Amino acid sequence: MVQKQAILEKNDIINYIDVLMDNLSQIKDNTGEFLLNFDGLVVDDKSWNVWNWPQGVGLYGIFKYWKLTNSQKALDIITEWFKARFEEGVPPKNVNTMAPLLTLAFLYEETKDQTFVPYLENWAEWVMHDMPRTKEDGLQHMTYGPENKNQLWDDTLMMTVLPLAKIGRLFHKQEYIEEAKKQFLIHIKYLSDRKTGLWFHGWTFEENHNYAEALWGRGNCWITIAIPEFIEILDLKEGDFLREFLIDTLKRQIETLAEFQNESGLWHTLINDKTSYLEASATAGFAYGILKSIHKRYIGQEYRETAYKAIQGIVEEINEEGALQKVSVGTGMGNTLDFYKEIKTTTMPYGQSLAVLSLSEFLHEFI
Repeated sequence: MVQKQAILEKNDIINYIDVLMDNLSQIKDNTGEFLLNFDGLVVDDKSWNVWNWPQGVGLYGIFKYWKLTNSQKALDIITEWFKARFEEGVPPKNVNTMAPLLTLAFLYEETKDQTFVPYLENWAEWVMHDMPRTKEDGLQHMTYGPENKNQLWDDTLMMTVLPLAKIGRLFHKQEYIEEAKKQFLIHIKYLSDRKTGLWFHGWTFEENHNYAEALWGRGNCWITIAIPEFIEILDLKEGDFLREFLIDTLKRQIETLAEFQNESGLWHTLINDKTSYLEASATAGFAYGILKSIHKRYIGQEYRETAYKAIQGIVEEINEEGALQKVSVGTGMGNTLDFYKEIKTTTMPYGQSLAVLSLSEFLHEFI
């Protein structure tokens, strides 16, 4: 493990990414403490060899690192994961199990492996025609557990809409692209907080409210990641109305994030509540989104210090086993703010995943 220091060097970052990938590709829930039980349906969000959203985020972070460095180790982790999951058989389709399709789409673009095509086509068609909808035709946040009827969650943009957009671009399916655009707009309409520019965790059309009005950290980080990714995936040009609208939305969020950043570089799990604990996975997501937005010139250089502080805060939380500490476990929709404060923390695959993602983007600083 490298020595932590005030000024990070390129080799330090590469070493951190290396140990994070080692941890990520071996992590298991050996005790069963963090298994989720939905009326007898047991879901493992912690172990690596599972097809779900935490692993999907991890695959994407490792893919980004491979693209930047041509690391054979990174490519092997990705290809071996998909090979093993295809042999096992894919799981039921939902918002969260759609997440690995984003990396699969990018991997297909690189390899042109035709065995990927049926998965990409079938899962995208499911989103378009069979995935449950809310009022106003939003994508309902259906998971393994509760139905979440008529609910919009900010996670959906990262887990389902980005893969749909990428598959649309790959296969020249304009209807997928238009659907993805519409989903961004409806989620902004109901989840963006006009007062702060931050995002609420969810919205219900059943009762027409934002639940606890929680400005939850990791939910917000999906937006900080998803907006610059979406602009890039669709190659939205300067002057495109949606590009400008999304960038304005992103800027508003990042302005407020900068105000609430803790001196440690981390953010609180409820961003605007200093009595809630500091949470590292959201911080890693924010670091990635802010750095990428700077590199793409979506936002100004004045946020570089915010991103650097976040990166320093993240590496301080990487332990000797290569796991990111201060990571909240999978979090459902809360009806009170205390619900979010009481969520347990442990090492989770998306902690390492988001750390790899953010540190890979930080490597652009050395180019």
